[in-house]
Amino acid sequence: MKVLALEGYYGGSHKAFLDGWVAHSRHVWTVLTLPPNKWKWRMRHGAVTFAQQVNDRIARGEKWDVVFCCDMLNLAEFAGLIDRRVRDLPRIVYFHENQLTYPVRFESERDYQYVMTNLTTAIAADRVWFNSAFHRDEFLSALGKFLRRMPDNQPLEAIADIRAKSAIHPPGIYPFAPGGKRKQGPVRILWAGRWEHDKNPEDFFAAMKALKEKGVDFRLSVIGEQFRDVPEVFEWAREFFAAHIERWGYQENIAEYRAALTEADIVVSTANHEFFGISVVEAIAAGAYPVLPKRLAYPEIVAGIESVCEDDFFYNGTVNGLVARIMTLLEILQRGSHWEQDKAGRIRAMDRYGWRRCADEMDDAMAEAVG
Repeated sequence: MKVLALEGYYGGSHKAFLDGWVAHSRHVWTVLTLPPNKWKWRMRHGAVTFAQQVNDRIARGEKWDVVFCCDMLNLAEFAGLIDRRVRDLPRIVYFHENQLTYPVRFESERDYQYVMTNLTTAIAADRVWFNSAFHRDEFLSALGKFLRRMPDNQPLEAIADIRAKSAIHPPGIYPFAPGGKRKQGPVRILWAGRWEHDKNPEDFFAAMKALKEKGVDFRLSVIGEQFRDVPEVFEWAREFFAAHIERWGYQENIAEYRAALTEADIVVSTANHEFFGISVVEAIAAGAYPVLPKRLAYPEIVAGIESVCEDDFFYNGTVNGLVARIMTLLEILQRGSHWEQDKAGRIRAMDRYGWRRCADEMDDAMAEAVG
């Protein structure tokens, strides 16, 4: 089957997802991309730019069986600009994120035109894929509230229509080499995420400060992508935890990133918002023990891991709760009890996110959509 893929923001998780699927897919792909900058302009002009490129290819005799795009494309506009030979093809959209629930510091900063773009794209698609059930449910719930604010002609029926044609397809990960027993020494704690306020770094560093005041010996790796407005707490933390830091900041190549995950004993999230949580999945697959707030997509992520207690991998979402959970894990680690025995099980549970399995499932779903 021949796939026409349109990626309007070819960078970060979008790039990793598309590259991973294409590399493991049994289908034949034509991939058209735009650079990952000025995302608002990408959403504004992507349909026009891609329509021109695709129409040129059609004129040269190229053909496809299905169109695949992400949420950064205005699919309805694209359909109106494209040759009918592509317009009539099945269309699948993948929601990495959405512009209705993507975190902003102040709600007044949100541009609802991009929300409407997400809506019309979902309406124009034959299949709507989300990276987590949490993401789907959050988006559709927020969409209902948004549409009810319209003074009239509220297209509320679109919510049920979108849900009916939606499916969950998490992004895949590459396997990690099996590790041996943990290295002796202080516990190694990893925090991996965008350096932005929705990842709640303030709570993480407050918990680390409490551990330090308790005399806990630990090593710290704080990694992730940074943008123009980095929360001030990172500058303070780099100085305050200088004696504890092993890795800091964006890891410049994939080998260093994977090494950071493999070295970790514990991976911590304090996120207030996360559509999926790929770094947590990868860290667990690398052998790290997850310590997560019981919210967002995290219950989905760890659902396949066998544990003594349902809440083994969660804390109550507070700084004190995070500190208490880590202290409990340190006691388990010192006793040499189920920490190491459970490690292999945690790693195996993440096999369901391996690229071969995810690609096969999406290939099958795409073939079903084409019929």
